[in-house]
Amino acid sequence: MGSRCSYENNQNLPDDKPLLVVSNHQSMFDIIAISWFMRAYHPKFISKIELGKNIPSVSFNLRHGGSVLIDRKNPRQSIPALTKFSKYIATERYAAVIFPEGTRSKTGKPKEFSTTGLKILLKNMPEAFVVPVTVNNSWKIVRYGSFPINGGINLTLKVQEPFSIEGHTADEAIAKMDASIKKDIHY
Repeated sequence: MGSRCSYENNQNLPDDKPLLVVSNHQSMFDIIAISWFMRAYHPKFISKIELGKNIPSVSFNLRHGGSVLIDRKNPRQSIPALTKFSKYIATERYAAVIFPEGTRSKTGKPKEFSTTGLKILLKNMPEAFVVPVTVNNSWKIVRYGSFPINGGINLTLKVQEPFSIEGHTADEAIAKMDASIKKDIHY
């Protein structure tokens, strides 16, 4: 379709620490791009439980690849699942990927962060580095839905300056993530 994906990472990401990759969310193409460009850090995703069923390849990978499926309407399921997941990420020194907006933006305009999941991750991974990632233009690929796919788009990922969780309260860290991601969003 003539679209391309650009990745900009001028940051020095640590290899010996777990990473918390926090990104805005515009389309399903964000997941593919983050998976590919951050593959050296073994990204594992926090996903809604509905994606764990009936999607060839995707559902299997989410269920068996180390990611976590949460029921956003059931805190009794999601809080323990996120706690277990964050401890797994911290132990293995992988990258946990979360889209705190909770759902995709269909216009590229960022949505407000849902903070509960972030706070659980921050609490259980105090040695982690936060890696804010700004996604641009992926919403334009699916502007008209699944068909027709819009061509000639340059989806971009930009890794913002990472920071250590240590020395920040959860609210301070979340505000810093939010500002860092949103400063380079073009919509």
